[in-house]
Amino acid sequence: MSVDQKVDAGRRQLLLVTSAAGGVGAVAAAVPFVASLTPSERAKAAGAPVEVDISKLQPGQMMTVEWRGKPVWIINRTKEMLDSLKKTDSEVSDPKSEKPMQPAYAQNETRSIKPEILVAVGICTHLGCSPSDKFKTGAESGVAADWPGGFLCPCHGSTFDMAGRVYKSKPAPDNLEIPPHKYLSDAKIIIGEDGKA
Repeated sequence: MSVDQKVDAGRRQLLLVTSAAGGVGAVAAAVPFVASLTPSERAKAAGAPVEVDISKLQPGQMMTVEWRGKPVWIINRTKEMLDSLKKTDSEVSDPKSEKPMQPAYAQNETRSIKPEILVAVGICTHLGCSPSDKFKTGAESGVAADWPGGFLCPCHGSTFDMAGRVYKSKPAPDNLEIPPHKYLSDAKIIIGEDGKA
């Protein structure tokens, strides 16, 4: 074996070792980059369905939960609240909920699966403000003495009835959104999954 052949063999080994080290380095650098492209656990959770226990929600009470970064109101409506919907039919712009702001199973007068339970996204359809989550009635509302109650968006004065239907001649173009939801039992709702159960 000549001296030139020994040098070539040494160079070959050096090149192989250097190439292998470079490949390992490239993989090591790529792993954090590729990992940064996958959604975080927080991002996954933000789009995940939310299970809610409504067993302690008394008639006339409301609770707020978060789903996809949005406030979702769950209201246990009283008989009086439900009766007010017939009175507001002629005053709201979409009384039969014909615009697609709710799943098909909530396209009814109460905009709900069960008449007494309203599940609605608490974001005004005008500019994305959050209406008052206090469903006031009459003179205490600041809207009108004979107002049967609902929600007021303080930004530009849009008002919604107890089914989240927007009143006529208001800045908000649409009713409040009804998110996909279903009942797991009488006491549990899952928001973010469709199905009338």
